[in-house]
Amino acid sequence: MTDTYIYDAVRSPRGKAKEDGGLAALKPHELTGQIIAALEARNGTDALQRAAGLTLGCVGQVGAQGGHLALVTRMHAGLPSSVRALTINNYCVSGLTAVGLAANETMAADDDRLRLAGGVEMMSAVPFMGDKAFYYADPKTASALRYVPVVLSADLMATMEGFTKEELDTVTARSHQRAAAAREKGGLDEVIAIKDAEGQTALAHDESVRAGTTVEGLARFAPAFAEMGAAGFDAVMLKARPELKEISHVHSVANCPPVCDGAALALVGSKAAGEAAGIKPKARIRAFTEASADPVLQLTAGFAAMDQLLARTGLKLSDFDRIEFMEAFAATPVKFERDYAPDLDRVNPEGGHLAMGHPMGASGGILLATMVAGLERSGGSLGLVVAHGGSGVGSAMVVERV
Repeated sequence: MTDTYIYDAVRSPRGKAKEDGGLAALKPHELTGQIIAALEARNGTDALQRAAGLTLGCVGQVGAQGGHLALVTRMHAGLPSSVRALTINNYCVSGLTAVGLAANETMAADDDRLRLAGGVEMMSAVPFMGDKAFYYADPKTASALRYVPVVLSADLMATMEGFTKEELDTVTARSHQRAAAAREKGGLDEVIAIKDAEGQTALAHDESVRAGTTVEGLARFAPAFAEMGAAGFDAVMLKARPELKEISHVHSVANCPPVCDGAALALVGSKAAGEAAGIKPKARIRAFTEASADPVLQLTAGFAAMDQLLARTGLKLSDFDRIEFMEAFAATPVKFERDYAPDLDRVNPEGGHLAMGHPMGASGGILLATMVAGLERSGGSLGLVVAHGGSGVGSAMVVERV
């Protein structure tokens, strides 16, 4: 079997998804085009011009992100028409799924061509649920489909597990504090400063990080989603979980990852592909899997993918030097810590989504870029990436620094 290597992985900063956000003036293909240009500058023109494919995750594929975004991005970036373009939507794990697909293609093709894979999401242009699927706002149809807005599923998890708001605030504050410390320290070489139309720096750091965040400060934010639950979605959850009498709504807006803009791409390929391009790999993809879970208690799918991967590889959490665990809402890291008791110094050591934000289609690629560069910074060898998505989709990947 042909091994798949990661030759490079970079990301944009994450900008606030609002009109004056740091990245909001760019179009999605323009943002991703700058990431491609950075990979070309770091790895050489030949590496990208000979690429076999561009696989791009994106959740809100309407409006500014409509059409065929990977194809538009390829044309904008000046990549040859021979580069196969694929746009995918696997909800919030899309970016990691894209890399997994590229790895599978590498193994099947066994060729000497590299592949670009990752994701982009401009939530300032296409907001959360901006595709307006018919069941989003129709509780009757949602009940038939067992659809629940993902934030309410986080409250369901907190209810079933007995999580308190203080526990949610604790992991949220830690995420901000670690992200702020990492930004202050610098050396985040995977983060590419993004330029505006005049060639000036538009954004060079993650925009949502609040350095002074504390548990005491977060206590001021009240739980925010009881009204949404009362619109009919609590009834869907209680029907699925008849052992519960009510849903305890404990997540505040501060316990949710900020909506934001961002993009990330990895350059992957076989050993022969790297040799043909004259570049050396940074890491090897040792294993990758995806899982599905209960669409009502939907944020367990990342755990399922992680469990499957550990069982298949025979690895234990203690074997990993670094774990990039998607902070999909505060309940998920609380559950991870309570159920798995990982070494917290190795989990999201430079902060996570609760602080830096969640550009949905890009998030899996962002986690991977952070992992590859983080292993290099720390001198670590083995890393685990875990991602969760709405309606019960999850992904996990094991990478080894080479």
